Amino acid sequence: MTTSTASPPHSFSDRQRSSSRRRTLVSLTPLIDVVFILLLFFMLASSFTDLRAIALDAPVSGTGNASIEGALLVDVRLDGVRFAGRYIGLNDLVDTIRNRRADNPGLRVLVRPATRVSLQDTVRVLDALTVAGIDRIALMENPGKGRPR
Repeated sequence: MTTSTASPPHSFSDRQRSSSRRRTLVSLTPLIDVVFILLLFFMLASSFTDLRAIALDAPVSGTGNASIEGALLVDVRLDGVRFAGRYIGLNDLVDTIRNRRADNPGLRVLVRPATRVSLQDTVRVLDALTVAGIDRIALMENPGKGRPR
């Protein structure tokens, strides 16, 4: 009699364990596809234009005093807003500018912020002028402020 020294066949539970190990592999391709589709959706659905943008006239070299002539000057200072040599509130500024604009529809306004005035204060004045209906606004450099070198 001969005895067989061959190894016993794999049992059913061994096959089940090895096949379950193979099934746990997850493909990342569908996940990446979903991420790219979401990215594409948000890129196309988003709008990056600012609807509250304020249009400013860019200074043109060589214009000199011709661009200043006939324009109204609004000074933005640390202690308030000056118009026509007196301090004025933003609501009063809007009313005054609206009245002047009724007489002159092409009215131009120059805004001159002082040296240490915050940008937010200047933007508030620019917003008020936009509310007043002024579409020709220009920023002016403070003559006391030195230019950076």
